[in-house]
Formats: sequence, C-alpha cells, structure tokens
Amino acid sequence: MDRPRRAARFPASCEVAVLGGGLAGMATAARLQAAGVSTLVIEAHGHVGGCAGYYRRRGFSFDVGATTMVDFEPGGVGAELLDSVGMDPVPGEALPGYVGWLPDRKVTLHRDTRAWHRERLYALGDSPRHRAFWAQLDRLAHVFWNASRAGVRLPIRRPADAMHNLRALGPRGLPLTRHLNTTLGDVLVRHRLRGDAPLVGLLSMLVEDTVHSTVDRAPLINAALGVTIRGAGLTRADGGMRGFWRRFLAHYRGIGGQLHVGCHAERVTGRAGAFAVHTGRGVVHARQVVSALPAATTARVVPDLSRPLKPYLDRDEHDMGGAIVVFLGVPDGEVDGQEFTHHQLLHDYERPLGDGNNMFVSVSARGDTESAPPGERAVMISTHTRLAEWRGLPDADYEARKHAIGERLVGLARRVHPALGEHARVWEVGTPRSYERFAFRPGGAVGGAHQSPGNANQNAVPHSLGVPGLWLVGDSTWPGLGTVACALGSRIVADEALKSARRTAVAR
Repeated sequence: MDRPRRAARFPASCEVAVLGGGLAGMATAARLQAAGVSTLVIEAHGHVGGCAGYYRRRGFSFDVGATTMVDFEPGGVGAELLDSVGMDPVPGEALPGYVGWLPDRKVTLHRDTRAWHRERLYALGDSPRHRAFWAQLDRLAHVFWNASRAGVRLPIRRPADAMHNLRALGPRGLPLTRHLNTTLGDVLVRHRLRGDAPLVGLLSMLVEDTVHSTVDRAPLINAALGVTIRGAGLTRADGGMRGFWRRFLAHYRGIGGQLHVGCHAERVTGRAGAFAVHTGRGVVHARQVVSALPAATTARVVPDLSRPLKPYLDRDEHDMGGAIVVFLGVPDGEVDGQEFTHHQLLHDYERPLGDGNNMFVSVSARGDTESAPPGERAVMISTHTRLAEWRGLPDADYEARKHAIGERLVGLARRVHPALGEHARVWEVGTPRSYERFAFRPGGAVGGAHQSPGNANQNAVPHSLGVPGLWLVGDSTWPGLGTVACALGSRIVADEALKSARRTAVAR
C-alpha cells in the first residue's frame, strides 16, 4: 500500500465519485461497491486514511490521528461496516481499557462494565448523588449505542428518517430524546456534582477527546456515548492504522473499487447523472458525488453546495480546533512496566484543557512488528490545541513553539514512562500546520466542530443539502465520535446513494 498502484487512466467514469479517502469516504465507497455500484475515490494524499491515517519513518508506522478503531467487534457499528462489504475482521489488540491519570489519583477505565462500575465508585465517589448521575449516563449510553448500531439518522430531514429513528430507539428509548438540548454540565449541576473536581476532570478529558467540547457545552447524549466509548470496544489493529488500511484497501480493490491517490479534486460541475469532477490529472465523470472533504473544502470544490453550506460554516467558524502529536520510535525498555498500552493524563484541574493538559499516550503492542522494528515500539502523544495560537507565526517562532510543546508533552508523559524518549530513534512533532500541509485540513482544523446543542444532532450539517446527486460524509457531519461517526455516516450516505442509483437505473 505504501507504493500506490498506477492510477487508472483519465478520463475515467463511475457511478459514484467519492472525494477524500479518509475513513468516511473509503467506507462509503466500499459499501456502494459491494452493492454493485461502481465507485472511484479521489484522494489528494499519497495514500488513504485522512485523519485516521498514518505515516512511516525509519521502520516505524505512526498513527496521525485515530489510534484505535471503536465498536469494530461483533454487533458494533464498525463490525457492521466490515460485514456489509464482505470483509473479515481486522486482526489486532482488543484493549482491556486504559488508565486515566488525574492530578491526585489514577482511574482505570476498564472495558469490562462491572469492573468499570466498581472502579468509578471507588475512585470518584460512592454517594447517592454519584450513583444517580452514573445511572442516568448509563441509561442514555445504552439506548443511544443501540440506536447507533441500528443506523439512527440525524439530523432528521424527512418523515422516513423520523420513522426509522423511532424503530432504532424503541418505545423505551424515545422519551430520552427530550435530552437533545441538555448538556452534560446541566446534569452535573442537577446532581450537585459540578464542583467535584476529580469527577469533572475525568469527564472533561473524555468529552474533549470524543466530542471535542467541554462538559458545560457538550450535548448530554453525545457526551454519554463519548464517556462510554471504551466499553463499546477499542481495538488497535496490528500495524496500527496502516495495518487496517492495508487490509481494507486490498479488499476494496478486490471487489472492483478504483482509487486515485496524489490527485486533488479541484472543481465539481454538472448535475445529477452527469457530474464532472475536475482534477489535476483529468476529469472523472460520475452520476453522483460524495464529498468526504472538510466542509470548507467542499464549499470551495463543489460550487452547488457553497451557498447551502455557508450558514453552517459561518456558525462553526469559531468552534474549530487543532491537534498536536509527538511521534516517538523507542526501545521496548522505555515503555515497559505498565499493564496498559494506552493512557490519558490531566495535569491540573484548574487550567484549561489542551496543549498538554489532557493528553493521550498510545503505545504499539509488544511484538507488533508492523508498527515498529523488533524490540522497539511506536508511541503517539496527542493533545488538542487552539488554532489561533498557531496562525501567522514566522518560521523561527513556529519552530521554537513546536520544539517547546514537543519537549513539554514528552516530559509530561514521563509520569507514565519515566525513561520515555531518552534513546528515541524517531522524535517528530505534528502541529496544525502539519495537518494543513499534509492532510489538507483548512487552517489545520481536525475532528469537526466543537459540539454543542446548537450544532450537533438535529442541528448538525446534514448529509444532503437538497442538491440532487450530491452528498456529504465525514467529521463535518453528525455525530462526531471519530471512527464510529465515520462508519455510521457512511451507512446513511451509502443507503441514500444506492437508492438514487437504483431509481436512475429503473428510469433508464
């Protein structure tokens, strides 16, 4: 996969052209291809993956964004994706959980539900208020994980969506939709727990990582899913995201899917049934187009969607965020001594989150030689950051800032691994400027808008903006839980594009 196959000759044609080869784009294309609809993915990068991708250096393979696949086990959202395209499960490490390091304590976030219930009461408080709070969160999570696995559709755009969601939620879950405009902070206040620093600190970390928000702004339903994401099953593929993509892409090509890498989509013209995707290497003709690009890029590349997207772009402009990642290739001995390979750290209850205060440490499994040479491990240390602080920096100031934050993150991660980085063979830092340059993210923004009731769920960017034959999928659309959101969004869009393709075939 690291040596892309020779691209198909231009001009090319297909039934559905997919712009962007991240998880949402590739998943949509694979679903359609498996259903008999010819697809072609146009990816600007040298290989697929997007912000769930990877890069290689000196024998190490580093994940550049997502380091785990969520809910890819039997019955899960991700497993449904693999089943739908006829692909076997991807081999990997099913994480038993990870450790949350708070300023004054450690909390083990067990995957096993009973162990997690015991741990949270022991480590975070066992009062009636704590028990009532967790019971409410558990109830919401149970209902909406099941609804997600049933393919819930948001935002609701037509009566058929509403009927589908009624079936997905079931009669017992339907009353919980009253919480669509409630925040996690509202519930903490209601249970008189908003001032509980350890509880709020842990929730803040989990919510920032999953819905990119704060406890006071995060929609309660989305936060409940994010807080319980570990229980849904986290899997790190052998070889990390490179290992996942090597297998997924081989399957996609095996069922006839086409892919153009190193190919920028410049402009989409035409209409449903007769679109032309203009690229730097020629024109792709397609009956339908799915954009898995960031919303701002879609508005530029697809003029017919520019006007309907503008209100959403204006609304979310100040709710975009970035990421910093330190990539380390180290000897086994620097990361030995911990039961878990993944850790999340909060260093100060009083400081804002980001720039190291809330960081995730992910280590490849021992013996995973797809991720690192024998006797060595790939380590990713990630944190969120505000985009404004990286804009317009002169080169010298940028390099100094990048160096300083890299040293800071590694130093903070030594709370978990005291010798980390002492004999690193690779030590590199990715910033918003890196994501803008290499992943083509406008301004370096990643992960979609920071969620609030005003821009999530029923108020999210729709998968269809009313222009026939044009669809949106990816982290610009609902619900914003990383690989889960991309897999679920691909299901919604592929279903609609398939229906449209079948209607067109009947009409012909």
